[in-house]
Amino acid sequence: MTAFTTADILLPKLSEEEMTKWAVVACDQYTSEPQYWEKTAEIAGSSPSALKLILPEVYLESPDAKQRIADINEQMRKYLSEAIFNEYKDSLILTVRTQADGKVRTGLVGAIDLEMYDYTKGSTSQVRATEATVASRIPPRMEIRRDAELELPHIMILIDDVKKTVIEPLEARLDTLTKLYDFELMQNGGHLAGYLVNGDDAKAVFAALDVLADKADFNNRYGLSGQEVLLYAMGDGNHSLATAKACYEEKKAANSPEAALARYALAEVVNLHSEALEFEAIHRVIVDVDTDKLMAEMNEALGLVKGTEGQSFVVVLNGTEESYAVTKPTANLTVGSLQNFLDGYLAQNKGAIDYIHGDDVVRSLCEADNSIGFLLPSMTKAELFPTVIKDGALPRKTFSMGHAHDKRFYCEARKIR
Repeated sequence: MTAFTTADILLPKLSEEEMTKWAVVACDQYTSEPQYWEKTAEIAGSSPSALKLILPEVYLESPDAKQRIADINEQMRKYLSEAIFNEYKDSLILTVRTQADGKVRTGLVGAIDLEMYDYTKGSTSQVRATEATVASRIPPRMEIRRDAELELPHIMILIDDVKKTVIEPLEARLDTLTKLYDFELMQNGGHLAGYLVNGDDAKAVFAALDVLADKADFNNRYGLSGQEVLLYAMGDGNHSLATAKACYEEKKAANSPEAALARYALAEVVNLHSEALEFEAIHRVIVDVDTDKLMAEMNEALGLVKGTEGQSFVVVLNGTEESYAVTKPTANLTVGSLQNFLDGYLAQNKGAIDYIHGDDVVRSLCEADNSIGFLLPSMTKAELFPTVIKDGALPRKTFSMGHAHDKRFYCEARKIR
């Protein structure tokens, strides 16, 4: 068996219209836009809603965060006591998400065995982080999960299934599966439908995953020798999965009877080769910095030459843009070489870094004095698995998968106590 398995999945007993109020976007989106979450609360109103079971991270450091967490735990107990859920034992759910742009992303919701997940750099576990995990982000999130009765996943995990053997066979025969929900998502989220996958259908999924997990075949696919299999690479929600892992380890160390449930975390598995998945670059802007000193040291450290050969990026400085190629790379990707330098430089010098989506935003920010921007190329999907295998977890903010409104919405739940 691989790290992905069936789970006892909960879905609310709600109408199509009520499901629109139930499902809300991942808590780590719109962190600078409280108005988005205020509008979500207005849409949900007094109806049952996943919004009442999560803490949007825009409120994570608010003065009333502890009370919000207490209210979440109470609401979970209330929903369970009112029996608002149907439970689908030992099952998977096939999700069909039509994004706002019309593209369709299909995935499978099930449970990840946290014993087979290690987010540390250099990990050889079957489930691995793709980007650096910031340890300081875990304890505040543990406060939310530690006493929770339920989990709701915004975790998306990628498989490198070029031949489309795991998810796509189910997608091709939706009419043979039992439809569990079918509704519009709020706030430009698109549309979501879900189908029950169990019995022989689930067995076929796991048989296909077992083939992908064959060690000899894995090494052959990536031109390796004797490497441990990376089958599941984190796409979104790595800090959420890391939090689940930390809570599990805590319960396991205490010999808690809850450890058996805590060992697993709900997640959605998606094929890296889904046409709906698009990787977008995340750029860097450094402010309050001596730009001449930074450029001089970066030229020396990375061996910069003007051009676009090999690893390259665009420097935005003093109203000009210039392309530079790296002749002394320190990582497999451009973003890795640049981030390695910036981390070292900022540890020793004045300056602050920000991570930016969109070229125009970088240009605007770099109009300020003592600011410099770096426009990075998008990483191709084909580079993800080989790079994580070779370099381990990538630098933080290496790539983004789609716009905020296309991120995973909370729909399914699972008992964790």
